[in-house]
Amino acid sequence: MPEPSAQPAPELPSPDVGLDRAGPFLRGAGLEMTEISATRVVGYIDLGPDQHTPWGVVHGGVYTTAVESAASVGASTAVAGKGQFAVGVHNSTDFLRAMTEGRVDVEAVPVQQSSVQQLWDVRLTNAEGKLVARGSVRLQNVTPRG
Repeated sequence: MPEPSAQPAPELPSPDVGLDRAGPFLRGAGLEMTEISATRVVGYIDLGPDQHTPWGVVHGGVYTTAVESAASVGASTAVAGKGQFAVGVHNSTDFLRAMTEGRVDVEAVPVQQSSVQQLWDVRLTNAEGKLVARGSVRLQNVTPRG
């Protein structure tokens, strides 16, 4: 009986991560990515009143969204050549410094990358280089169905 031939995994198209193509939720968070690779994602968010809680500070969900988004894009880039993408299975974000407005820089780097899962660390810093939030995201590498 002949052995089945291994079919190469289809390469997924790179996602369009620009804010102009994002849904309302991601546009509201405001993450602009300026560098994307399998080992580093860099971007920024210009924070202001649109992202405030009723108490006038930036909502922690903005930081959590940035952590998840940056890690997911980097992790998915790392496995795209195998026809896969990565989905978050755990996100832990710490909020360290309250902000009302200004730019935060976002940098995501992998801690561990395997054929099944990845772990990424993400740091958000203010204009003075002080840590505003940090997070880690564990992601599962998955193959699209169909």
